[in-house]
Amino acid sequence: MEVHQLRYFVAVSEDGNFSRAAERMRVAQPSLSQQIQKLEAEIGQPLFDRLSRGVTPTEAGRRLLTFARKILTDLADARRCVDEYRDAVAGGVSVGIIPTIAPYVLRPVLAAFRTQHPQVKVEVLEDVTDSLVRALEDGEIDLAIVSTCRSGSAVHRELWLREPLLAALPESHRLAKRKRLSWEELPDEPFLMLHETHCLSRQIQRWCSRHGIRASAALPAVQLSTVIAMVAAGQGISLVPAMAVPLETGRGCAFVPLGDSAPQREINILRNPVRFRSKAAAAFSEVARETIGQAVPAETKNGT
Repeated sequence: MEVHQLRYFVAVSEDGNFSRAAERMRVAQPSLSQQIQKLEAEIGQPLFDRLSRGVTPTEAGRRLLTFARKILTDLADARRCVDEYRDAVAGGVSVGIIPTIAPYVLRPVLAAFRTQHPQVKVEVLEDVTDSLVRALEDGEIDLAIVSTCRSGSAVHRELWLREPLLAALPESHRLAKRKRLSWEELPDEPFLMLHETHCLSRQIQRWCSRHGIRASAALPAVQLSTVIAMVAAGQGISLVPAMAVPLETGRGCAFVPLGDSAPQREINILRNPVRFRSKAAAAFSEVARETIGQAVPAETKNGT
Protein backbone atom coordinates (compact mmCIF):
# COMPACT_ATOMS: atom_id res chain seq x y z
CA MET A 1 0.00 0.00 0.00
CA GLU A 2 1.62 3.23 -1.21
CA VAL A 3 1.00 6.77 0.02
CA HIS A 4 0.19 8.04 -3.45
CA GLN A 5 -2.39 5.27 -3.84
CA LEU A 6 -4.12 6.47 -0.68
CA ARG A 7 -4.08 10.06 -1.98
CA TYR A 8 -5.67 8.94 -5.25
CA PHE A 9 -8.21 6.81 -3.36
CA VAL A 10 -9.28 9.75 -1.15
CA ALA A 11 -9.51 12.07 -4.17
CA VAL A 12 -11.78 9.67 -6.09
CA SER A 13 -13.93 9.15 -2.97
CA GLU A 14 -14.40 12.91 -2.56
CA ASP A 15 -14.93 13.75 -6.25
CA GLY A 16 -17.00 10.67 -7.15
CA ASN A 17 -15.33 10.68 -10.53
CA PHE A 18 -11.98 9.31 -11.80
CA SER A 19 -11.49 12.11 -14.34
CA ARG A 20 -12.02 14.94 -11.86
CA ALA A 21 -9.83 13.20 -9.29
CA ALA A 22 -7.05 12.74 -11.84
CA GLU A 23 -7.27 16.41 -12.81
CA ARG A 24 -7.12 17.50 -9.16
CA MET A 25 -4.15 15.22 -8.47
CA ARG A 26 -2.46 16.34 -11.71
CA VAL A 27 -1.99 12.82 -13.01
CA ALA A 28 -3.20 11.04 -16.12
CA GLN A 29 -6.48 9.20 -15.56
CA PRO A 30 -5.17 5.80 -16.79
CA SER A 31 -2.31 6.04 -14.29
CA LEU A 32 -4.68 6.95 -11.45
CA SER A 33 -7.07 4.13 -12.37
CA GLN A 34 -4.19 1.65 -12.48
CA GLN A 35 -3.04 2.63 -9.00
CA ILE A 36 -6.59 2.25 -7.65
CA GLN A 37 -6.76 -1.22 -9.20
CA LYS A 38 -3.46 -2.17 -7.57
CA LEU A 39 -4.77 -0.96 -4.22
CA GLU A 40 -7.97 -3.01 -4.69
CA ALA A 41 -5.87 -6.06 -5.57
CA GLU A 42 -3.86 -5.63 -2.38
CA ILE A 43 -7.01 -5.12 -0.29
CA GLY A 44 -8.62 -8.11 -1.96
CA GLN A 45 -11.96 -6.53 -2.77
CA PRO A 46 -13.42 -3.59 -4.73
CA LEU A 47 -13.20 -0.16 -3.15
CA PHE A 48 -15.64 1.53 -5.54
CA ASP A 49 -18.90 0.74 -7.24
CA ARG A 50 -18.52 1.93 -10.84
CA LEU A 51 -21.90 3.43 -11.72
CA SER A 52 -23.04 5.15 -14.90
CA ARG A 53 -23.31 8.50 -13.09
CA GLY A 54 -19.97 8.16 -11.31
CA VAL A 55 -18.31 6.09 -8.62
CA THR A 56 -19.17 5.60 -4.97
CA PRO A 57 -17.18 3.81 -2.25
CA THR A 58 -18.19 0.27 -1.35
CA GLU A 59 -18.51 -0.71 2.30
CA ALA A 60 -14.82 -1.68 2.24
CA GLY A 61 -14.03 1.66 0.63
CA ARG A 62 -15.90 3.60 3.29
CA ARG A 63 -14.05 1.76 6.04
CA LEU A 64 -10.69 2.37 4.39
CA LEU A 65 -11.47 6.05 3.77
CA THR A 66 -11.46 6.89 7.50
CA PHE A 67 -8.01 5.37 7.96
CA ALA A 68 -6.65 6.79 4.71
CA ARG A 69 -7.54 10.34 5.72
CA LYS A 70 -5.95 9.87 9.15
CA ILE A 71 -2.77 8.44 7.59
CA LEU A 72 -2.46 11.36 5.19
CA THR A 73 -3.11 13.86 8.01
CA ASP A 74 -0.45 12.20 10.19
CA LEU A 75 2.02 12.29 7.30
CA ALA A 76 1.35 16.00 6.77
CA ASP A 77 1.90 16.60 10.49
CA ALA A 78 5.14 14.63 10.34
CA ARG A 79 6.37 16.76 7.46
CA ARG A 80 5.51 19.96 9.31
CA CYS A 81 7.27 18.65 12.40
CA VAL A 82 10.43 17.97 10.41
CA ASP A 83 10.19 21.38 8.75
CA GLU A 84 10.41 22.96 12.22
CA TYR A 85 14.14 22.26 12.22
CA ARG A 86 14.56 25.00 9.66
CA ASP A 87 15.30 28.43 11.08
CA ALA A 88 12.83 30.44 9.01
CA VAL A 89 9.07 30.40 9.44
CA ALA A 90 8.04 28.73 6.20
CA GLY A 91 5.72 26.13 4.75
CA GLY A 92 1.98 26.60 4.86
CA VAL A 93 -0.90 27.25 7.22
CA SER A 94 -4.61 26.61 6.62
CA VAL A 95 -7.02 28.92 8.44
CA GLY A 96 -10.77 28.81 8.86
CA ILE A 97 -12.76 31.98 9.56
CA ILE A 98 -16.47 32.71 9.95
CA PRO A 99 -18.34 35.01 7.50
CA THR A 100 -19.15 37.65 10.16
CA ILE A 101 -15.42 38.21 10.78
CA ALA A 102 -13.72 37.47 7.45
CA PRO A 103 -14.83 40.51 5.35
CA TYR A 104 -13.71 42.99 8.00
CA VAL A 105 -10.30 41.69 9.09
CA LEU A 106 -9.03 39.12 6.58
CA ARG A 107 -7.46 41.62 4.20
CA PRO A 108 -5.34 43.47 6.80
CA VAL A 109 -4.45 40.19 8.55
CA LEU A 110 -3.18 38.59 5.34
CA ALA A 111 -1.32 41.77 4.34
CA ALA A 112 0.41 42.02 7.74
CA PHE A 113 1.28 38.33 7.75
CA ARG A 114 2.68 38.39 4.22
CA THR A 115 4.90 41.35 5.13
CA GLN A 116 6.32 39.56 8.17
CA HIS A 117 6.43 35.99 6.80
CA PRO A 118 6.55 36.05 2.99
CA GLN A 119 7.69 32.42 2.77
CA VAL A 120 4.47 31.04 4.27
CA LYS A 121 1.56 30.08 2.03
CA VAL A 122 -1.82 30.78 3.64
CA GLU A 123 -4.97 28.88 2.67
CA VAL A 124 -8.32 30.25 3.87
CA LEU A 125 -11.62 28.44 4.40
CA GLU A 126 -14.67 30.63 5.08
CA ASP A 127 -17.53 28.72 6.67
CA VAL A 128 -19.86 28.66 9.67
CA THR A 129 -18.48 27.67 13.07
CA ASP A 130 -19.80 24.11 13.23
CA SER A 131 -18.22 23.26 9.88
CA LEU A 132 -14.89 24.80 10.92
CA VAL A 133 -14.86 22.83 14.18
CA ARG A 134 -15.39 19.61 12.21
CA ALA A 135 -12.57 20.59 9.83
CA LEU A 136 -10.25 21.15 12.82
CA GLU A 137 -11.20 17.84 14.38
CA ASP A 138 -10.58 16.07 11.05
CA GLY A 139 -7.21 17.75 10.58
CA GLU A 140 -8.26 19.63 7.45
CA ILE A 141 -7.26 23.08 8.81
CA ASP A 142 -4.71 24.30 11.37
CA LEU A 143 -6.59 27.18 12.99
CA ALA A 144 -10.06 28.70 13.07
CA ILE A 145 -11.08 32.25 13.97
CA VAL A 146 -14.62 32.15 15.33
CA SER A 147 -16.92 33.70 17.91
CA THR A 148 -18.45 30.85 19.91
CA CYS A 149 -18.21 27.10 19.38
CA ARG A 150 -20.37 24.17 20.38
CA SER A 151 -19.76 22.56 23.74
CA GLY A 152 -18.23 19.11 23.73
CA SER A 153 -15.92 19.74 20.79
CA ALA A 154 -12.38 18.40 21.06
CA VAL A 155 -10.71 21.67 20.01
CA HIS A 156 -8.69 24.06 22.17
CA ARG A 157 -10.21 27.54 22.50
CA GLU A 158 -8.23 30.69 23.28
CA LEU A 159 -10.19 33.88 23.97
CA TRP A 160 -8.67 36.83 22.14
CA LEU A 161 -11.10 39.63 22.99
CA ARG A 162 -14.71 40.60 23.40
CA GLU A 163 -16.28 42.82 20.80
CA PRO A 164 -19.34 45.07 21.32
CA LEU A 165 -22.34 44.96 19.03
CA LEU A 166 -24.16 48.15 18.02
CA ALA A 167 -27.77 48.76 17.08
CA ALA A 168 -28.13 49.18 13.32
CA LEU A 169 -30.90 51.55 12.18
CA PRO A 170 -31.81 53.26 8.91
CA GLU A 171 -30.17 56.70 8.71
CA SER A 172 -33.64 58.24 8.43
CA HIS A 173 -34.84 56.57 11.64
CA ARG A 174 -35.96 58.84 14.49
CA LEU A 175 -33.33 57.24 16.79
CA ALA A 176 -30.45 57.27 14.30
CA LYS A 177 -28.90 60.48 15.71
CA ARG A 178 -28.83 59.27 19.30
CA LYS A 179 -25.40 58.83 20.89
CA ARG A 180 -26.58 55.83 22.91
CA LEU A 181 -29.66 53.64 23.25
CA SER A 182 -31.06 51.33 25.90
CA TRP A 183 -32.72 48.00 25.20
CA GLU A 184 -36.06 49.48 26.26
CA GLU A 185 -35.76 52.17 23.58
CA LEU A 186 -35.23 49.78 20.69
CA PRO A 187 -38.16 50.18 18.33
CA ASP A 188 -40.73 47.45 17.95
CA GLU A 189 -39.54 46.54 14.46
CA PRO A 190 -38.35 43.27 12.88
CA PHE A 191 -34.84 42.19 13.83
CA LEU A 192 -33.12 41.27 10.58
CA MET A 193 -30.64 38.48 11.08
CA LEU A 194 -28.37 36.07 9.34
CA HIS A 195 -29.54 32.53 8.71
CA GLU A 196 -29.75 30.50 11.92
CA THR A 197 -26.66 28.46 10.95
CA HIS A 198 -24.60 31.55 11.85
CA CYS A 199 -23.73 31.83 15.54
CA LEU A 200 -24.35 35.61 15.46
CA SER A 201 -28.03 35.01 14.69
CA ARG A 202 -28.38 32.65 17.65
CA GLN A 203 -26.58 35.16 19.89
CA ILE A 204 -28.92 37.99 18.85
CA GLN A 205 -31.95 35.83 19.58
CA ARG A 206 -30.64 35.05 23.09
CA TRP A 207 -29.89 38.72 23.85
CA CYS A 208 -33.30 39.82 22.62
CA SER A 209 -35.06 37.10 24.59
CA ARG A 210 -33.17 38.16 27.73
CA HIS A 211 -34.55 41.69 27.36
CA GLY A 212 -38.07 40.71 26.42
CA ILE A 213 -37.71 41.53 22.73
CA ARG A 214 -39.11 39.21 20.10
CA ALA A 215 -36.46 38.76 17.44
CA SER A 216 -37.91 38.03 14.03
CA ALA A 217 -35.96 36.23 11.33
CA ALA A 218 -38.51 36.95 8.61
CA LEU A 219 -35.76 37.80 6.12
CA PRO A 220 -32.82 35.51 6.98
CA ALA A 221 -29.63 36.31 5.06
CA VAL A 222 -26.30 34.58 4.55
CA GLN A 223 -24.11 37.71 4.49
CA LEU A 224 -23.92 40.46 7.09
CA SER A 225 -23.68 43.08 4.34
CA THR A 226 -27.08 41.91 3.10
CA VAL A 227 -28.60 42.42 6.55
CA ILE A 228 -27.13 45.93 6.71
CA ALA A 229 -28.44 46.74 3.24
CA MET A 230 -31.95 45.66 4.26
CA VAL A 231 -31.72 47.79 7.41
CA ALA A 232 -30.67 50.76 5.28
CA ALA A 233 -33.71 50.11 3.07
CA GLY A 234 -35.99 50.44 6.10
CA GLN A 235 -36.89 46.76 6.38
CA GLY A 236 -36.06 46.55 10.10
CA ILE A 237 -33.20 46.87 12.59
CA SER A 238 -30.34 44.64 13.67
CA LEU A 239 -27.25 44.26 15.85
CA VAL A 240 -23.88 44.59 14.13
CA PRO A 241 -20.32 43.76 15.33
CA ALA A 242 -18.15 46.84 15.90
CA MET A 243 -15.52 45.68 13.39
CA ALA A 244 -18.11 45.95 10.60
CA VAL A 245 -18.92 49.62 11.23
CA PRO A 246 -15.92 51.30 9.47
CA LEU A 247 -16.59 49.35 6.27
CA GLU A 248 -20.36 49.77 6.31
CA THR A 249 -20.61 53.44 7.39
CA GLY A 250 -22.03 55.75 4.71
CA ARG A 251 -24.25 53.13 3.11
CA GLY A 252 -27.54 54.34 4.52
CA CYS A 253 -27.27 52.72 7.93
CA ALA A 254 -26.63 54.33 11.35
CA PHE A 255 -24.84 52.45 14.15
CA VAL A 256 -25.71 53.40 17.73
CA PRO A 257 -24.07 51.88 20.85
CA LEU A 258 -26.26 50.30 23.49
CA GLY A 259 -25.77 51.50 27.07
CA ASP A 260 -26.24 49.20 30.05
CA SER A 261 -25.99 45.47 29.29
CA ALA A 262 -24.47 46.20 25.90
CA PRO A 263 -24.17 42.94 23.96
CA GLN A 264 -20.72 41.57 23.20
CA ARG A 265 -19.45 38.61 21.27
CA GLU A 266 -16.24 36.69 21.82
CA ILE A 267 -13.47 36.45 19.26
CA ASN A 268 -11.69 33.11 19.72
CA ILE A 269 -8.91 31.19 18.02
CA LEU A 270 -9.41 27.43 17.84
CA ARG A 271 -6.90 24.67 17.21
CA ASN A 272 -6.75 20.91 17.51
CA PRO A 273 -4.68 20.12 20.65
CA VAL A 274 -3.59 16.68 19.40
CA ARG A 275 -2.06 18.08 16.23
CA PHE A 276 1.45 19.45 15.97
CA ARG A 277 1.44 23.26 16.01
CA SER A 278 3.84 24.55 13.38
CA LYS A 279 5.84 27.76 13.54
CA ALA A 280 3.75 29.06 10.64
CA ALA A 281 0.49 28.43 12.55
CA ALA A 282 1.87 30.04 15.71
CA ALA A 283 3.10 33.06 13.74
CA PHE A 284 -0.23 33.49 11.97
CA SER A 285 -2.08 33.33 15.27
CA GLU A 286 0.13 36.07 16.72
CA VAL A 287 -0.23 38.39 13.73
CA ALA A 288 -3.98 37.82 13.44
CA ARG A 289 -4.59 38.52 17.12
CA GLU A 290 -2.73 41.82 16.95
CA THR A 291 -4.38 42.90 13.69
CA ILE A 292 -7.92 41.96 14.72
CA GLY A 293 -7.41 43.73 18.04
CA GLN A 294 -6.86 46.97 16.15
CA ALA A 295 -10.36 46.66 14.66
CA VAL A 296 -12.07 46.59 18.08
CA PRO A 297 -12.36 49.43 20.65
CA ALA A 298 -9.50 49.31 23.16
CA GLU A 299 -11.70 49.04 26.26
CA THR A 300 -13.08 45.65 25.12
CA LYS A 301 -9.75 43.93 24.46
CA ASN A 302 -8.13 41.17 26.47
CA GLY A 303 -11.49 39.86 27.61
CA THR A 304 -12.22 42.86 29.86
